[in-house]
Amino acid sequence: MVRVLKLELRGITKRFGTLLANDHIDVVVEPGQIHCLLGENGAGKSTLMNVLYGLYEPSEGEILVDGKPVSFRGPGDAMEAGIGMVHQHFMLVPVFTVAENVALGAEPTKAAGFLNLDETRRRIKEISDQYGFDVDPDALVEDLPVGVQQRVEIIKALVRDAQVLILDEPTAVLTPQETDELLDIMRQLKSGGTSIVFISHKLREVKAVSDTITVIRRGKVVGTAEPAASTTELASMMVGRAVSLTLDKAPAQPKEKTFEVRNLTVIAPNGQHVVDGLSFDIARGEILAVAGVQGNGQTELTEAILGLQERVHGSILLDGQELLGRSVKEVLNAGVGFVPEDRSVDGLIGTFSIAENLILDRYDQAPFARGISMSPARVLENAKSRIEEFDVRTPSGALAAGTLSGGNQQKVVMARELSRPLRLFIASQPTRGVDVGSIEFLHKRIVAERDQGTPVMIISTELDEVMELADRIAVLYKGKLVGVVPAGTSRDVLGLMMAGIPPEEHVHTTQAAEAADTTTSTSDAEGGDHV
Repeated sequence: MVRVLKLELRGITKRFGTLLANDHIDVVVEPGQIHCLLGENGAGKSTLMNVLYGLYEPSEGEILVDGKPVSFRGPGDAMEAGIGMVHQHFMLVPVFTVAENVALGAEPTKAAGFLNLDETRRRIKEISDQYGFDVDPDALVEDLPVGVQQRVEIIKALVRDAQVLILDEPTAVLTPQETDELLDIMRQLKSGGTSIVFISHKLREVKAVSDTITVIRRGKVVGTAEPAASTTELASMMVGRAVSLTLDKAPAQPKEKTFEVRNLTVIAPNGQHVVDGLSFDIARGEILAVAGVQGNGQTELTEAILGLQERVHGSILLDGQELLGRSVKEVLNAGVGFVPEDRSVDGLIGTFSIAENLILDRYDQAPFARGISMSPARVLENAKSRIEEFDVRTPSGALAAGTLSGGNQQKVVMARELSRPLRLFIASQPTRGVDVGSIEFLHKRIVAERDQGTPVMIISTELDEVMELADRIAVLYKGKLVGVVPAGTSRDVLGLMMAGIPPEEHVHTTQAAEAADTTTSTSDAEGGDHV
């Protein structure tokens, strides 16, 4: 008989020194329910779940499973009680197989102590077949797409008989297609009796899959809502004020074209042309958004512009000056601002202070340095000003950047890049893993940079974001430019372009389909006359 659990959190409080991360939080998760914890980055959602999973000990309050108080000294105790967790950043060993990762920590052995993965493989196949995961137990994790790696994490929890599954920002690293697949998986898990605690700040996903919603703001529960609640209502509860979910921007006033890419080709170590003969340009005062499914050359394109790729051919001109062949520092000094797609890996040094991260590309320049000496006072003064201007939620610029929430880390990166005069601004996945309040703020700053006359290039896998920000849209497919279309182009056309079908072919396809429909309708009508 399948075990079902009712989970209760009563008065959960968690302090880190003087920081109150969770403030007397009450949450009840009923059996077979998808319960969403909705809130901005930094609201305390992940901290609360780390308490539930035994990673943190609560400062106050209690956890009850089926009405009985429990105390977890670590994740092992939580798993023993039927609680599993899939973290936002996966806990997998890349060079291990799927089966080895699933078995890790609870390794099955044969007599004489030898590792026995046969039972683990059987269970992986059983769960994979049940939920349509299509996961090969013997595949190396490092060879798997991100969406499949997430399924491995879910399998790890289910193999250990998790009846309550915590998903911490599960769509933050997924493409739109992978996100839809995950939501379907969540519905299947629910129908099988598994309860899910879904941590998110994405309103569309929350409304699509949740049974009930608890909204957390700055460590406190500020209310509950049903999925039928409007996105405006939910957004206002999250941030504590009215939030505009549409970007109000004036039409672009493009001037001369100052950024030109001509016949750009990037060759991977295996000889593949990951960027294949790209040519496009951007004018001062316009935003060109580059759309496409992740992995179609977007990363290599930005790295080539920044000087991070070695095997590059073609030309990259900024104000008539060739950037190709220059070092990263020379490109940045030429007036290029760059927000990378992975802020934690390429945008920040987590152990450095916020103040230090705000001058990473100018630490050796005035007013922050004179000769070989830095001015700590000037560095902190700059940090105070940028923190206030970009609404970075932190008590001090002296704190390590790695302690900030994802949205606040992104604001630090954006503040650094936009706090100097630019001749080109590039932002890759500018709001990935960022809450609705921060998205509104960051989008406005990007448009403001455009309105100052800077050519802007945005790379995003979020089609909504592309359509919101773009003045023109360039679509990449397998490293090639499918086409450049106006901002008002329909989602259907853009979707086909993302599958490699140029817009002119889409017109012909649509006309052919309409003609076929007309012929069929006429034949049906004629046939009806004879009946």
